[in-house]
Order: sequence, then structure tokens, then C-alpha cells
Amino acid sequence: MSYDWSSWQFVAGAAALLVALVWSYWPTLAETVHAWDTIPDYSHGYLVLPIAAWFLWARRGEFPRDQLRSSQWGWAFLIAALAIRWAAAYIYIEAVDGWTLPLWIAGTVLLLFGPVVARWAAPAIIFLWFMFPLPYSAEMFLSQPLQGAATKISTAVLQMLGQPALSEGNVILIGERQFEVAQACSGLRIFVGIFALAFAYVLFTRRAWWEKAMLLASAVPITLVANSTRIVATALLQQYVSGEAADKFTHDFAGWVMIPFAAALFWLFLVYISRLFPEVETVSIRQAKSPVAAPAEPAVHA
Repeated sequence: MSYDWSSWQFVAGAAALLVALVWSYWPTLAETVHAWDTIPDYSHGYLVLPIAAWFLWARRGEFPRDQLRSSQWGWAFLIAALAIRWAAAYIYIEAVDGWTLPLWIAGTVLLLFGPVVARWAAPAIIFLWFMFPLPYSAEMFLSQPLQGAATKISTAVLQMLGQPALSEGNVILIGERQFEVAQACSGLRIFVGIFALAFAYVLFTRRAWWEKAMLLASAVPITLVANSTRIVATALLQQYVSGEAADKFTHDFAGWVMIPFAAALFWLFLVYISRLFPEVETVSIRQAKSPVAAPAEPAVHA
């Protein structure tokens, strides 16, 4: 049904949903911000909300002002969010609690504005999932393979650079020196950041589905290349300069540089994809055979 934005029913309903959201998710949001402050892999969380807001601003010209209709399907999203939260609390998986916030927001948008507006806002709502830390099991599932692959790739690169490097588990041996690739050096932070960047690009680009899938999948090799570059540089600093210089590079400099470096690699991959699969305009045979009207010559006045 349609409604008047200025009606007291709409204002009261919107206020009630907002109060319920803040009251219900406040502890979860506080824990999420604490994770941003204390876990380097999730420090990108501060950027998610501004980027999601930019999605809405970039699409403001497509806002369907004349198709505002309340949809009762919003209750299904709200009930699903509550059910998932209850199940997560029952089996003690607290990390899933934050993941229900986009569902709640989607239900609220459906209830207040309808399905057309919900589709318009869907990219921003979906992007909010990058705000929240992964469950521990998912984090281990991603970080351990990344950690092992980065160790092997870095060892191979060091060998190609003439270093007597060997790997034992997640430890790189260079002569008498040992360099441990700890879990914090797995590259999970780079992976999440680049995957979010690729996801944002896919939302706004017009490409074939397989090209979009390729762009999303590129987050893994880009993460490995960027993280291995950091590990190799740190190991060389430890070998030729000092352990203090290596620690300073890893904890102070590399933490800020690796995400832009990985983003630059993603941009180079985009350039490569654009050159490999250039966009072409398709025309039918009838259009190709039809003569093109010549532009009219301007009239000459005496």
C-alpha cells in the first residue's frame, strides 16, 4: 500500500523500527567497533559504512520516488533475523549475530518503502556484511591456507633471489635465521579488503557474469602476491639490515602500504581484463545493412 511520508503512522513506525534496531544491536555494534580497534584484519570496518553510503549517493538519480509502496514481506526478513540471532545465541556462535543486521535493515526498507526501493538499496545493504568479523571457524578456514601458501611462495621467491631459504611449516629458514609467518601475517586483512573492493566494482560495472566471477576470484592471487611481497621484503631486511628494521617495516610501514599495493594490483588486473576482453557493441545484420543518414548541412544565409 502507498502512504504519506508526513503521516504520523509512517513516522511512528519508522521511529519504532529505528529504536528497536539500536536497542537490539547496540551490544553487537560495540563489540564490532572493539574488533576494528584491536584486530588488524578488521580495521577496514570503519570504511564500510561510508562506502555503503556512497553507493546510495552514487545511485541517487535512480531513486524510484514514484514507486514507494509498503511491503509486508519486510516482516519475513525481520523474523528471519530474529530467528538466526536466537539460534546463534543458543549454539554460542556470537559472530553470526552481527551478520543479521543487513537482514534487519532490508526488512525495514521493505516495510517502509517497498521492494523497488529495497532493490535500489540492495548493493549498499549487502556491502554492510563486510563490517563484521568472520566466525572463528571461517577465519581459520581462510587464514590457514593463505598462511601456508604465502610461506611457500615467499620461500620460492627468496630462493630465486639467491637466498638459502627453506620452509618448515610456517617458518622460513634463511641460513641461521628464522622468520615465522604468523597467523597475523596470513594476509586475511588484505584478502577481505581486496574482496570488498572487487565486490564494490562488480556491483557497478556492466560485465558478463563470468568476468565478474573472475574479478571476485582474483582476490586470492592478489592477496598471495601482495602478502608474499611483504614477507620477502621483511625477510631481506632481517637478513641484510637488522631485526629491528624488519619489525618496524612489518608493523609500521607494511600495514598501511599493503592494502593500496593490493588495490594497485587489482587495478592492473582490471586493465589486463579490459585489454583481453574489450567491450564491443553488437549490431544486427539489418542495422548493419541500413544506410546511415548523412547529417544535414547548415543553411547559408546571404
